[in-house]
Order: sequence, then C-alpha cells, then structure tokens
Amino acid sequence: MAVFRRDPCGICCIILTYSAVIYADYCIVNHVVIPTISDRYIWGTIHVIIFNIIAFLLLFSHSRASFSDPGVVPLPTESLDFSEINKARNSENGESEWTACTKCEAYRPPRAHHCRICRRCIKKMDHHCPWINNCVGESNQKYFFLFLFYTGLLSLYAIILVAVSWTKECVQCSKEYDKRTRFSIYTIILMIESCLFGLFVMAMMCDQFSSITEDLTAIENIQKQVRTSRKPRTALLAEVFGRGSYLLWFCPCTSTTTANQVGSSGTDRFYV
Repeated sequence: MAVFRRDPCGICCIILTYSAVIYADYCIVNHVVIPTISDRYIWGTIHVIIFNIIAFLLLFSHSRASFSDPGVVPLPTESLDFSEINKARNSENGESEWTACTKCEAYRPPRAHHCRICRRCIKKMDHHCPWINNCVGESNQKYFFLFLFYTGLLSLYAIILVAVSWTKECVQCSKEYDKRTRFSIYTIILMIESCLFGLFVMAMMCDQFSSITEDLTAIENIQKQVRTSRKPRTALLAEVFGRGSYLLWFCPCTSTTTANQVGSSGTDRFYV
C-alpha cells in the first residue's frame, strides 16, 4: 500500500512539477496558439488538443508513480527465525540471497534495499526520487519511465510551438506594445523551462532505459555489482512495461507486470 510521504523536498518537487505543467499549458494556449495560430482555427485547435493530451498523460503517469506501491516488502507479524528461513532457502536453491534488514526487520527478497526516506525495504529498488516523492522500484518503474517520456515529449512539443510562434506575426501583439512584451516574456520563460526540463528528463530517461535493459539498478551500479544471468532485452522490457501489446507500454492505465514477483510466494506463510 502506498503512503504519502511528508518529505519537504519531495512535496516541493511535486508542487514545482505541477506548477510547471500548468504554466506551460496556460502559456501555450493563451500566448502561443491564440495570438499566432488563431487565424488557422483548425490547426490551433489540434495543437491545443494534442498538447493537453500529452500533459494529461504526463500528470497521470506522475500520479501513478507517486501514489503507487513501489514494491514495499511487508513486515512480519511475529518474530522470525531467520536462520531456519535461510536454511530452507539454501536447501532449495543451493544459496541464500534472502536477507533480514537490520533497520526495518523485514525479511526481504534478492535485490531489495532499504530506503532511509521511506523507512521500508523496496523490491528491486532503483532509487528514491524526490520528483515523485516516492521510491522507484519493481512495481512503479513503468510509471516513472512514462512520466519522464511524456515530460520530454511535452517539452519538445512546447519548444517547437514557441519556435514557430516566433516566426509568425502576432496579430494582437503588433498593435499593442504591452501585449508584445507579455508575449516575449511568457514565451522566453517557457522556452527556458522546456529546455531545462527536457534535457534533465532525457538524461534520466536514458539512464532508466540503460538500467532496465542491463538489468542493473542504480544502487547495484553504485555498488559495482555484476548480473550473471543475462535475459533478452525484450524480456527485460516486458518485465517492466507488461507482456501485452507494445502500444500498452505507453499507457499508464495498465498495471505493471513483473516477473520478479515469481518466487516470492514461498515466503507468504511468514506474513499475513
């Protein structure tokens, strides 16, 4: 179950994210499309609809990444004999990768790590992201990646629309100096915002894509761990985005399907 975390940094980042998207939408509609493309009503309407669809997918992906369970390891309802549990795992697999967390006392599966901000162990934890005020883990990595993807796409779309608007004559702005000044200020700020956010999320998206295809989380990369079992790239992508149609990979409505949950049923008897 996802819990809203009262982390000041995370809350500020969420407010900044929503404020940036709302400002971009307001600026595109009122200071880019209407003044410069209003003479072409059909194209102006199409641009507004497409821009708002991308913005909706961005915010929806962000909300799913923020408020979805990233893969929190359940806490035991009673004290456990970890030596006996590890012994049982040894008899099945020949080696024990299940460990007991010394901070939250959870019996965690392989590749799970403890987050000091969430104060819980997260399955296949990549990192804690203040922009979603949540951990990026096994169950919400798809939503986080889609949030980055749609943010980059919206930034690129805004840059193109603003650049085109600068080449067009603003009918309303040419008659009044104040409107021309406001048009310049709003579009310049939007261009700077789009470039900064666009470059930032593109770098993060490339890092996330590399993490998924190499089957190596950010924490494991920092710890210089090496994955011995190599899966096909398509199989690794399917574990994060789902095993359905490729078109569903871009839909934040579909639930995440992960193969890492297989094998965790062996510990269900220890939890309620």
